[in-house]
Amino acid sequence: MINSNPSSSRVKLPHQPITEYYSTEEERAGFVREMFDTTGADYDYIEHLLAFGTGPWYRGQALRRAGLKPGMRVLDVGFGTGLVATKAIEIIGSPKLLTGLDPSPGMMQASPLFKQIVLIEGRAEQISFPDNSFDFLSMGYALRHMSDLERVFSEFLRVLKPGGKLCILEITKPETLFGTAMLKTYMRAIVPLLAKAVSANGNTSRLWRYYWDSIEACTPPEKIIETLAFAGFLDVKRHRELRIFSEYQANKSES
Repeated sequence: MINSNPSSSRVKLPHQPITEYYSTEEERAGFVREMFDTTGADYDYIEHLLAFGTGPWYRGQALRRAGLKPGMRVLDVGFGTGLVATKAIEIIGSPKLLTGLDPSPGMMQASPLFKQIVLIEGRAEQISFPDNSFDFLSMGYALRHMSDLERVFSEFLRVLKPGGKLCILEITKPETLFGTAMLKTYMRAIVPLLAKAVSANGNTSRLWRYYWDSIEACTPPEKIIETLAFAGFLDVKRHRELRIFSEYQANKSES
């Protein structure tokens, strides 16, 4: 049930500043952009290790669960190196139907899709498209890097066509202490060690430590659901896989 009290039904920051990496919210955007700009060349390989190679299969299933179908026009926010976009293109049938948006040129340039689709350097808080432009909007594992979730979700709603569908993928901290400890050890210790072993770029291992720290600090799923509803989305729900992969699904009104 969605809380009817506006003061408690939404959240702006996905998490408070993580002072090990930056001191203020104003510093966060520059820190995140530098991390991604300098690690784009290594990102896909480390992600493959992190997900044990299951990432492509899972992303395709998640997009289909959210209602992605052939012929839909898609905006992929937080495009990165195109991991979500690659699976979306397989479903919709043409790279011409997908546009990628990301603040990191280094990540986009590292993508195999770099010269195949329209890519725009930009932020989710201010999307440079007219109202009612897309049938489907996806965002993969970038929610924790936003500066204002209220504004982001309002922009998502604005650029979706009436009846448009939303799919936000995110990693969520397990609900048990044991599960959290296990995932923390893997993501904050083991994955950075693997990254350090295969990459000469020191920022690669640091990025994956930050990945866990932002997951651990992130606002709980129920607040994200409430904020999506407050922005105006309908049928907001969360689907979970393996207790840590959250899929936030929602629709824009038909009218």
